[in-house]
Parts: sequence; structure tokens; C-alpha cells
Amino acid sequence: MHPKAIIGFELFNAHQFWLAHEALEEAWLEEKGEIRHLYRGILQIAVTYLHVQRANYPGAVKVYKRSQRWLKPFPGHCRGIDLNQLNQDAAAVMAEVARLGPDQLSHFDQSLFHPLIWHVNQ
Repeated sequence: MHPKAIIGFELFNAHQFWLAHEALEEAWLEEKGEIRHLYRGILQIAVTYLHVQRANYPGAVKVYKRSQRWLKPFPGHCRGIDLNQLNQDAAAVMAEVARLGPDQLSHFDQSLFHPLIWHVNQ
């Protein structure tokens, strides 16, 4: 696991989504091979959540859709990351985003941002 990815996961779990994006972007740019796209997908979930925090409905929807392109090729558990859970959590966030709509997104309950589950040694 790229060291910047680990930092990005920790920042993600602290709801510091912009900083998580930055760390994961470094991992994505420095990593070789297909696994770099895993980091790219997770960083886009972080950006989706950032857009939700900022009540940017179009941005959240757009980036979430983009994230799925990068995450779908990977198995449910990959390099110690529980992608099944991340995908479920992100889908639940987006269901609430859709329910609230653009005019009420500022009322989003941030307790719906669940932590990324991952283990370094896998």
C-alpha cells in the first residue's frame, strides 16, 4: 500500500476530505499499475463527500458517478480495503443527497459519512 494512500485513508476517516483527496492524488500519480485506479476511485469518493459538505449538489452527483468508473473493476475486498462497505456507504450518502435535492443539501446529516475500513497488512 502506498504510504500516501494510508495517510489519505486516515484523513478520509477524519472527514478531512480535501486533504484526503490531496494525499490519495499523490499516491495515484506515483503508483504504477492498475492499483493506482483504486486510489483514484477512493479520492473521488472523498471529493464527492467534500461537495456534499459544501452543499454542491451537481458536483457531488458528477464526481460520484465518475468514482464508480474507477472502483467497479476491483473486487469487494482489495489490498485490505473493504470496497463493498465503501460502495454501500457512498450509495447511502448519494441516496440521501437525492432525497434532499439541491435546495436542501445544506441539511445533510454528516453522520452518514462512515469511515473507510482498511487494514495495512493485507
